Amino acid sequence: MATGESVALLEEGPIHYRVAGPEDGPPIVFVHGVLVNGSLWRAVADRLAAEGYRTFTPDWPMGSHRTGMEPDADLSPRGMAKLVLSFLATLGLRRVTLVGNDTGGAICQFVLDANPGPIERLVLTNCDAFEVFPPAPFNLLFRAARVPGLLRLLLQPTRLRLVRHRVGYGPLVGKALDSRQTRGWVLPYLRNADVRHDTRKLLTQVHPRDLVDVASRLGRYQGPVLLCWAPEDRYFPLDLARRLEARFSDARLVEIPDSRTFVPHDQPTRLAEEIAAFCL
Repeated sequence: MATGESVALLEEGPIHYRVAGPEDGPPIVFVHGVLVNGSLWRAVADRLAAEGYRTFTPDWPMGSHRTGMEPDADLSPRGMAKLVLSFLATLGLRRVTLVGNDTGGAICQFVLDANPGPIERLVLTNCDAFEVFPPAPFNLLFRAARVPGLLRLLLQPTRLRLVRHRVGYGPLVGKALDSRQTRGWVLPYLRNADVRHDTRKLLTQVHPRDLVDVASRLGRYQGPVLLCWAPEDRYFPLDLARRLEARFSDARLVEIPDSRTFVPHDQPTRLAEEIAAFCL
């Protein structure tokens, strides 16, 4: 199985990504949420790569990326959708299975609204939808980003493992976190002014009304959709998944127990199995 790190040089800026699996395998591209990076998907991606899929786990510019984007890059939710499409075009990826979690699931919905052409299938795990964009209490962090310097100040305590795992990411998972991984999620934002600039662009332009508007057109997408949802998640309840299922023209909902928001962290084997079966 070929695995490697690379950089896609897009007009908007560099996107670091990890690729695994045979070069001729059907492509699967993952989209993570705010203040995490592609490593959230690694266990899922590697399991699918072992099954013959070509998996791509980019570090999208959402606060945990390594290199700042171009100063004029549009990193609003709609701009992020165009960035995903630009990544697919640059790598020549077609008939893609697009997989999203958390804020990344919202970005996937914006992708479908912008240009569903390259997307053959869509998989959403627990994520933003309709007016839940973002869920409370994380909406307070998004609001804090509107005040220069405030969000960085609020996130300074996450340098401590105890704070990261009990207060920061702890409520999003059901299984133990890796300290080195979570440190890699917070330090780019805390240390890199360009990363903070990019992140502020996104957080300050998130408005629930925009995702509600996109939801009104999701039925236009004719490809199959799989919703892999953790019913124990306190932020994205199962009812949200049921509403999404009803909105798409060809969708199926699968419940994944013993997990919270970060399904790829809590249940990577089960999630990979569901995605592989869906892609047959």
